Amino acid sequence: MNPSHQGGPLAGLRIVEFAGIGPGPFAAMLLADMGAELVRLDRPGGSDPYSKTIVSRGRPSVTVDLKDEEDRAGTLALLDRADALIEGFRPGVMERLGLGPDVVLARNPRLVYGRMTGWGQDGPLAHAAGHDITYMAVTGALAAIGPAEHPVPPLNLVGDYGGGSLYLVAGLLAALLSAGRTGRGQVVDAAICDGAASLMAMFSELTAQGRWSDRRAANLLDGGAPWYRTYACRDGRHIAIGPLEPQFYALFRRLTGLESDPDFDRRDDPETWPILRRKLEALFAERTRDEWCRLLEGTDACVAPVLSLSEAAGHPHLAARETFVTIAGTVQPAPAPRFSGTPSAIRTPPGPLTLAEAIARWSGEGSFRS
Repeated sequence: MNPSHQGGPLAGLRIVEFAGIGPGPFAAMLLADMGAELVRLDRPGGSDPYSKTIVSRGRPSVTVDLKDEEDRAGTLALLDRADALIEGFRPGVMERLGLGPDVVLARNPRLVYGRMTGWGQDGPLAHAAGHDITYMAVTGALAAIGPAEHPVPPLNLVGDYGGGSLYLVAGLLAALLSAGRTGRGQVVDAAICDGAASLMAMFSELTAQGRWSDRRAANLLDGGAPWYRTYACRDGRHIAIGPLEPQFYALFRRLTGLESDPDFDRRDDPETWPILRRKLEALFAERTRDEWCRLLEGTDACVAPVLSLSEAAGHPHLAARETFVTIAGTVQPAPAPRFSGTPSAIRTPPGPLTLAEAIARWSGEGSFRS
């Protein structure tokens, strides 16, 4: 495939993805959306049952038995032509397969070797099983999220995808820039626990300043503050409010009829928060969610409806920006972020390839950095 015929800022970049679950495939989806040419190597029998459509979009699949000598040799030949790889096995698995960094980088010194794990490549827990919730648990992130009674996992957005996929993508792109300058690739050790801890940087700072409590639902941004949380409306749906700045708070009070209530003058006093919360609960219960939106949404009062995933695509703002698209009957998020000169796109890959076909596709053209 000629890179000039591809769209996206990563056109011409070649990446081999060793199929896995969770953050690795999502990182690969982001890179494919931005124009990188990926080939996903699936184990016989398939890979992630949760990523057969949206998360696996934009790249062809090749079934490879990495324990087979011929397939392993073909995989090495494909990696010789690649700019980067993504793998999410436990530490040591790729080495035992004869595909570890020492072997691969000796053959292709410019390759960037992306490793996606929960615990990282070293440390006491490196070889232990885990999932998003356990990686978040040890970083302080999970303890900070949820009601006062118990922590609640925020889907797998903070761990797998925020602390995992996004840090892997950033690491890969940084290492590719370095390889372009130096001619030397390197290993990117992306651990979800590291990324989740990094995401907590602001809250670490607030804690050090004495401005953040370890108690959940007792702080400004965790649902403790009455003006930064959700409320049930008359129809059982919810509204989200967040007028943090004084001028936005003043507008919120004026539009909701709270301007003359002296209790709302003392918003920065945590002693008044239970009182304000009860008053706001009663206020929002007076109207339906959509009635509140007609009054408040689009103003600087910082109010929005809490939409379900099935509702979100129909929201006027998201519809105008085409934040969601429908492909083959499946509603899915459009590529993000957006680029003015090299737009991203969801591409239709060729059907399943053989390993020989994948190698041939990358044999006739230069690499991303040539």
